[in-house]
Amino acid sequence: MTPHPPIYLIDASIYIFRAYFSLPERWHSPEGYPLNAVYGYTSFLLDLLQELAHAAAIDCAAAFDESLGSCYRNQLHASYKSSRELPDEALAYQLEACRRVTEILEIPCYSSSKFEADDYIASLSRLARGRAQPSCIVTRDKDLGQLLLTEHDVLWDYAAGSRFSRLEFEEKFGVKPEQFADYLGLVGDASDDIPGVPAIGAKTAARLLQAYPNLESLSYNFDQLTQLGLRGAARIASNLEAHWQQALLSRSLAQLADGIPGLELPASYRLRATALEALLAYMQEIQITGGLVARCQNMLQRLPAN
Repeated sequence: MTPHPPIYLIDASIYIFRAYFSLPERWHSPEGYPLNAVYGYTSFLLDLLQELAHAAAIDCAAAFDESLGSCYRNQLHASYKSSRELPDEALAYQLEACRRVTEILEIPCYSSSKFEADDYIASLSRLARGRAQPSCIVTRDKDLGQLLLTEHDVLWDYAAGSRFSRLEFEEKFGVKPEQFADYLGLVGDASDDIPGVPAIGAKTAARLLQAYPNLESLSYNFDQLTQLGLRGAARIASNLEAHWQQALLSRSLAQLADGIPGLELPASYRLRATALEALLAYMQEIQITGGLVARCQNMLQRLPAN
């Protein structure tokens, strides 16, 4: 049975920061703020839309992180993402400008101070799955691999030109996508200040979850770990038992919230000439020049007037 065309769910913030850290500060706003993230992110969006232009209309949405320090996960664990600094004035300007670019292009946008971009993507993916529609998640974030729940779901790092299917994700990490939160409960995630269990590495975590499907099942079998052939199995069992509540907390932090209240799937999207015209006007307003403007003009010439 041929699946429905996918919904494209864009993890916007991760591409904003990719541009921020990789491009030189060659462009500046009238206020003197650098625009490297805006330039790179806008280029990424236009490239992506051009890639998808074969379809008259697509289902798509973009999700943004605007909950640093205020996410519901901070109530579970005060140190969650505590090593990340709040954006300074210059970066905050660029983040707002990137959000505005996305809105000008009329791509539906989702964010809040309580939920992260990953949670919006998870919730939209669940709603799409309810109508038998697969998800193509445009991201560089491995955590969203949890959403590869059918053979037609894909993680697509468009900027790097790489795609991950459910099977490829399992081959890479050694666990099924639906086990990935349990996996992170064991190994932790330093980038998000998720502690995990001390001295439990990726290979050990994968081996444990290949034997037991989740943390609950693992907890019932601490005394059986010696049968798995793991080196230091007795020490591993003792370590798990001593840090078990930390493992459960870490899993809760890693799990995606896929039931954000009141969320609905957006209407189908089509890039319109009026949106590109508005983007050109905005780029002129903030003083972006050069090849990005020419690319936008070229795309405009190829679109029918509306």
